[in-house]
Formats: sequence, C-alpha cells, structure tokens
Amino acid sequence: MITSEPSIRVGVADHCREVEGEFLRLFTINGSVSAQGKFRVTAEEGMLVMRDANAAGIASGREIVCIADKGGQFRLQNVTIGIHFHWERKEDQIFEGGLRFLVRDDGTIAVINDILLEDYLKSVISSEMSAEAPLEFLKAHAITSRSWLVAMLERAMRTGQQQRVPGSAEGEAEVVRWYSREDHDLYDVCADDHCQRYHGLTKVISTIAEEAIASTRGQFLLYNDEVCDARFYKACGGITEEFQSAWEDIRIPYLCSVVDAPLRHEPVRTEAEAAAWILSEPEAYCNTKDSVLLKRILPAFDQETTDFFRWTVRYRREELETILHEKSGYHFGTLRDLIPLARGPSGRIIKLRIVGSNKTIVVGKELEIRRWLSRSHLYSSAFVLELERDRSGDIATIIVHGAGWGHGVGLCQIGAAAMCSKGFSAEEVVQHYFRGTQVRRLY
Repeated sequence: MITSEPSIRVGVADHCREVEGEFLRLFTINGSVSAQGKFRVTAEEGMLVMRDANAAGIASGREIVCIADKGGQFRLQNVTIGIHFHWERKEDQIFEGGLRFLVRDDGTIAVINDILLEDYLKSVISSEMSAEAPLEFLKAHAITSRSWLVAMLERAMRTGQQQRVPGSAEGEAEVVRWYSREDHDLYDVCADDHCQRYHGLTKVISTIAEEAIASTRGQFLLYNDEVCDARFYKACGGITEEFQSAWEDIRIPYLCSVVDAPLRHEPVRTEAEAAAWILSEPEAYCNTKDSVLLKRILPAFDQETTDFFRWTVRYRREELETILHEKSGYHFGTLRDLIPLARGPSGRIIKLRIVGSNKTIVVGKELEIRRWLSRSHLYSSAFVLELERDRSGDIATIIVHGAGWGHGVGLCQIGAAAMCSKGFSAEEVVQHYFRGTQVRRLY
C-alpha cells in the first residue's frame, strides 16, 4: 500500500498536430538548453521539433522534456475540454510542474504534465467543482479523487493482476461496451472528464481549496485494507447506481446503490416503476434548485446545465435515425421501436433494443446508450421514452424523459455538496456514498 506522495503523469492534450504555448519561467529543455517565452512544437518525419517565437530551434527528438525549479509554470493554447460532451470547448490553460512531449507512431503529439499528486488535486477539485464550494465538500472530493487515482495506479503496479480495460461483447444483434479510465498508454491519467477534470492553474485555486487538500493530505478511502476505486459524477437523480451497470460484470461492495436522501426510496425494478420514478420529483440531496448553492459549487460552464435532476429531450424520428447511423455506424432504416431490456436500481438503462426496418440491435452499457442517442451524450441513461405516432402508426416524435447527470456510480457531486451545506462532515459524506469504507491517512 502507498506510503509516500507519488508524482503522476497527466495527459493534458493528445493526438495533436502541433502545440503552441509559453514558458512563464525559465525551463531546462532536454537537460541542456534553457528557454523562456513562447514556443511551438511540431512533429516532422517521426521527430518532435521545438521552436521559439522567432522560429529558431530549441530542441528535437522523439521526446522533449522540459523541467523547471518548483514553481515553474507554462501556458498551453487551445486545450480542448469536455471532449465529445455538450460543454466541449477550447481554453488556454496554465500549469505548473514539468512538461513533456512525446511523438506517437501516427505522427501526432502527446502532451504530459509531470506533477506531485497533492498539487494535482488542488487543480482537480477546483476544475471539477467551484473552488468556492463548502470546505467539507471540497475535502470529501479530495479524498474521493485521491483514492480513485491511487487505486488505479496500485492496480497497474501489481504484478500479474489484470487491469480493468475497456470491454465489449459484440455479436450480430448485440453491442455491449464499457469504457475504462485506465486505457491511456503514455500517461497515468488524462485531464478531461474521461478521468477527472484537471485544468491546471486556469481555474482559481482558492484558499478554501488549498485548505481542503492540506487538511486531507494523504487521506484515502479504504475497504478491506485496500484503497477504494472511488468513482464520482454530477447528479444521481435520487438513487445511485451499481458498478456493474456501467462497467464489467463484477460486484464491488462499496460501489453499490444508495438512496441519496434522508428517507427511503425503493430501487427501480420494472418499467412501470422506472416511469413513476423518472417522471416524479422525489426528495433527494441532488434535487436542489438553490441557485446560490449551485453557483457556489458548479464551475461556470456546468452552470449552463440547469435541468440535471430531471430533463427532457425531443427528437423527430428522422433526426434520431440520422444520429443513430452517425454514432453507431449501423443503418437501422425506419425506426420502429426503442425497448429498455435491463435497468439498474437507479433506473439507468443497461441494455436497450433498437428496432429498425433494416436492423435490430441491443446496445449497452449505459455510456454507449447515451452516445448512440445523442450528438454529444445524453445526460444519463436513466430515461423513459414517449413515442408519438402518426395516423399510420409510424413513430413521428421521440420524447426522452430523463433523470440525473452522469453514470451514477459512487459520489454524487451535487448531492454531496448539498449534504455539506446541511452540516454533514466530509467523512460522513464519503461514507454515505461508499458504504462500509474507512478514511485513513497513508502518508
């Protein structure tokens, strides 16, 4: 088990054709050349070339390593965040620590930030949520984020233990896929929602965020003396989901379904119960319309999403047929029906049958369903369908009534923040979402 703070490799950009940025302090390049100011990196005939603002060469090679004394900072231009999600955009971002460029076999560039874990976490909790959120919530998030990352690193280091990898079970009539956060080959973790948001120093790191990291330094969630694979997302919709609904078919005891409320709600078991649950507004910690609280806890671009607890999307049949073809690669023809086949206890659909005039396919798991049914992603796979038909009985309009935002497994960020605003401590919050766990300091 971990006993000291690790340095981690964060992929802040990947598969780039070129990278532009600026060294804000003096950096040493490939152990010999000193540089400060603007730079540009390109891949040319399988090699990387770094040039300064005057196009003079600084360094070249298949790898370019840039190191500064502690406190060294650099800026990268046009970093894409929210990749493939509805909030996708580009930002100029500032980072601290070391910087490395690696050329891939396809001639593109991977950009890696080398940074100590606790410094990394200051940015994570300020990127995932607002740095002005309640202190106890930021502490809970720090424990959760630290635990997830180290659990992943420890699995990778264990000799002979199979890592969790993206999986699929594909046949003529079934496509079931899930996506791991451990499928990065050149770095430990990426900087986007695929892993956990890390926007460097671009997001304001407040004294509250720094206090949350310092006061929880080295603290982890443990279950049976192992660091927990602590997952999180924006809003569960009232009930959290089980691990196996989103990833491979194994049960993880602390990633079970819990009610996100001070009272009991029954788990969803049938389609009638799914409709009753999703079309209702049950009491739940994440069912908050407190605009002051939401402004305190959500980053600016997440505040654009106001209907996270219950939401509705409408499609014309032809529009959804086009989306399905573009996102799945299959030509379904005229859409005849959409039939949920399996749901988790939160109401999230695990398998969905798509019936078309040309082809019928069962798709899963939850993220693949969300991808197939939207040009970006549906907020979640907890939805019920209303199919409006014309006089001939053909589908005319598909109305998707949904609940929650994200996969629903583990810590509900909005629910956790609401709990802390009601006086719950960080430890009470993480033990609410991760049942049977303990918080322990390991370094």
